[in-house]
Amino acid sequence: MEQVLKKSIVKHLEERKVIRNSQHGFTKSKSCLTNLIAFCDEITSSVDMGKAVDVIYLDFSKAFDTVSRNILASKLKKYGLNEWTIRWIESWLDCWAQWVVINGSMSSWQPVSSRVPHRLILRPVFSNIFINDLEDGVDCTLSNLTDDTKLGGVVNMLEGRDRIQRDLDKLENWAKRNLMRFNKDKCRVLHLGRKNPMHRYRLGTEWLGSSSAEKDLGVTVDGKLDMSQQCALVAKKANSILGCISRSTSSRSKDVIIILYSALVRAHLEYCVQFWGPPLQKGCEQIGESPALSRGVDSIPPEVSPNPDIL
Repeated sequence: MEQVLKKSIVKHLEERKVIRNSQHGFTKSKSCLTNLIAFCDEITSSVDMGKAVDVIYLDFSKAFDTVSRNILASKLKKYGLNEWTIRWIESWLDCWAQWVVINGSMSSWQPVSSRVPHRLILRPVFSNIFINDLEDGVDCTLSNLTDDTKLGGVVNMLEGRDRIQRDLDKLENWAKRNLMRFNKDKCRVLHLGRKNPMHRYRLGTEWLGSSSAEKDLGVTVDGKLDMSQQCALVAKKANSILGCISRSTSSRSKDVIIILYSALVRAHLEYCVQFWGPPLQKGCEQIGESPALSRGVDSIPPEVSPNPDIL
């Protein structure tokens, strides 16, 4: 039944073009890769022109585990879902209960008055609908992958820095209206470009910390945008897994090693590589090095060892 309802809602959203272009999560023809490329393309174009840019990485506390069902229902109505569909969803989300076990002791059942349960097929669709108006009134570049949000803008002039601060105030007000909270300890500012004024921003009443590098959807982006840290981390991860394979697998059969490599190593080398693929020979050399192989896995066929050719 969820699949039937999901298909109908998604079709409705696509026909009315409800979901904004800034949303890349659970959206047709979009993904982590498109999010990274689209946002970075706009940011780096400003940096290439010699401008200073600040990017704020925002993190919601518990994401959609605290979603108000009344607010969700009002947004479903706002985007044109019919009354019977909304009533069915409200009834379906009602009367959920949960209990907790600690050290073998079980609590009594308690009603769940908010949140959209994780295991629901419709959860991603509801999440996109709920956060869709986050961008209302925002002037700077904003990009989402479900609840992973980043905000960026040119900050050479005081006007640009003030614009980012006003947008942060708008996002904080949105969170309060929708009964959600930012995890401000995990919200960070990445300063890019030469002569960046390293301005400090506030989210609500708390000042945000700065960072020299941030994990953006699994890809490490640093202040120089040269991807050297990402290359080093990927090479380290791949070699670590190759080491585990060499220690835990007695077989040196080509067929066995290729299967293990494809399943456990290759995904790390290829995840969003179109975005972070080494722009310099040094980065390729980092990926191509394999200490694990030289420590005793020299029988692994060369075509399955990490090397820049697969990039």
